[in-house]
Amino acid sequence: MRLNREPARTTDAVCNLYAMTKGQAAIREIAAIMSDRTGNLAAQPAIFPDQEAPVVRNGQDGRELVTMRWGMPSPQFALKNRKTDPGVTNIRNLGSPHWRRWLGPEHRCLVPFTSFSEYRVEADKSRTPVWFARGKDRPLTFFAGIWTRWTSVRKVKEGEIEAELYGFLTTEANSVVGAIHPKAMPVILTEPEEWETWLTAPFEDARALQRPLPDDVLSIVAEGARHDAADSASSAGM
Repeated sequence: MRLNREPARTTDAVCNLYAMTKGQAAIREIAAIMSDRTGNLAAQPAIFPDQEAPVVRNGQDGRELVTMRWGMPSPQFALKNRKTDPGVTNIRNLGSPHWRRWLGPEHRCLVPFTSFSEYRVEADKSRTPVWFARGKDRPLTFFAGIWTRWTSVRKVKEGEIEAELYGFLTTEANSVVGAIHPKAMPVILTEPEEWETWLTAPFEDARALQRPLPDDVLSIVAEGARHDAADSASSAGM
């Protein structure tokens, strides 16, 4: 699968559903946020492509927390005979000229999440959502992402708009995710040193973070539903 070429509408793309159920205070604390521009950020037990979600990026006064729409601009060839660009949620081929323009620190970001879902294809061809997290308590974690400000038509009814967009990187699947989705998994950063490297280091150093997590870091925490609200009630006030 060449994920950099797949727009968000593709049904078998990696991780087109994730959850962020910790409160914004938790994000501010763990990511050392200097400026929070999100307003009142509600728990999001299901985040789908083109929805708005929180993102951590470099701002003029340090790290800032903002909301953006999920889905980076599609490569030009993917837009042939299309009236809209729904965006690309997952990015794999960082050598592509389309993505290279957004690999500097000014376009890198951290995407907070508490769990993410891949679909298991059953014997009858039905698809069951399977949720992965770092533990049953769904600790706050980050995808390695990139973002940009872009003018395009996301939806016909909206017309042409300027919006801030994000996507996150993918890599080879570890055995835990690979048992459900063998082709790839999101790039996940778990340590402050990794967050700092992704947000600030030269790309030659930051690119080393595009690797699968060790097998013992992730586990399956839920199955069946297209949302993961396991800890949203307890974390809403965090």
